[in-house]
Amino acid sequence: MQSIRPLVPLLTAAGILLAGNGVQGTLIAIRGAEEGFSPGLIGLMGTAYFGGFLLGCLYIVRVLRLVGHIRTFSALAATASAASLMLVLMPDAVTWLAVRFITGFCFAGLFTTIESWINSGVTNEDRGRVLSLYRIVDIGAVTGSQYLIPVIGSGGFAIFAVVAMMISLSLVPVSLGDRSNPKAPEDIKLDILGVWRLSPIASIGCVAIGVTNSAFRMISPIYAQSAGFSIAEVASFISAGVIGGIILQYPLGWLSDRWDRRHVLLLATSGAVIAGLAITFLAGNSVTLNLVGVLAFGAFAMPLYSLSAAHANDHAVKGNYVQVAAGLMLFYSAGAMAGPPAAAALMELAGPRALFAFISAIHATLFVATLWRLRARRAVPPGERKRFTALLRTSPVFARLARRTERH
Repeated sequence: MQSIRPLVPLLTAAGILLAGNGVQGTLIAIRGAEEGFSPGLIGLMGTAYFGGFLLGCLYIVRVLRLVGHIRTFSALAATASAASLMLVLMPDAVTWLAVRFITGFCFAGLFTTIESWINSGVTNEDRGRVLSLYRIVDIGAVTGSQYLIPVIGSGGFAIFAVVAMMISLSLVPVSLGDRSNPKAPEDIKLDILGVWRLSPIASIGCVAIGVTNSAFRMISPIYAQSAGFSIAEVASFISAGVIGGIILQYPLGWLSDRWDRRHVLLLATSGAVIAGLAITFLAGNSVTLNLVGVLAFGAFAMPLYSLSAAHANDHAVKGNYVQVAAGLMLFYSAGAMAGPPAAAALMELAGPRALFAFISAIHATLFVATLWRLRARRAVPPGERKRFTALLRTSPVFARLARRTERH
């Protein structure tokens, strides 16, 4: 798999960046509870983050076209680093809501930049495995960073300073080591309807995954604290859910490169439903059972985004990867805005167990939607992919872009 080598500096930068963002997400819930913020308010901060995320998806294509991938990455990472320090300098609810909105805007641009950069440098035959490696970097970074909280402590200035340092240091590999900076995207508007037509199941999947992932990452620390877990056990609980994704991330990506990706989506989604229901009805307040359950949950739930993104990019026209990445991020952020407040409201109404019941219900909906799409459109065999791409170039959504790309 030769296509991964030019992307090593980018993946290194992504790992450092994602570690900083991962620890910040957990820290918001833990430190927010210590500051006296209610679960509903903490959930609203998740909505603010993904509101900024959605806005970032709308503007990132324009920014990338004007200044390119490396400068976009540098500007957004620097802004996110500065915003992290505002959380500790002004610990009040209004400031935190504003900072989380700004942070969401920055990370929407950063994730879109990274994912479009990766997709522009790989072939369809390698795409599932490369995106799985990216997700493994994501999962490993987020998992390791969780233990900074019990080591450093959630109180005081130090943990926020470390988060800001990690986000800033992500600039180093990209600025000094990368030679794979792709060509800036064409001057086109983000076409959400076009991304939907390109892959309805990837679009539906990103909305559903946005709801479940945001609910898990923002609200599950509150769930764990409600079960009587210590700070170290909360970090272990979050880490177990995230690191679980490493177990099946690459195997599912490898399988999806050889099988219809929608069948792999069905497999992963059904596993996430079963694991979520097991936590809801069997784990109780047992630390061990919760850790085992969330490990299984992460193994099936965490690969869902990379599988959905790979399915959409299989059908993308060459040169259109930025638009597809931004569109999928927008679908994800739309779902993620709803996830934390809905989960927090259900927890306040029905107790902590409602969190994973809610997540399982959303995954079950994705399972049904995937079955529907399997009936609506047959899979494209590998031997017909070039023919399919040629037909796609004649579609009204992408025809103009395809002609521009061919001229270059």
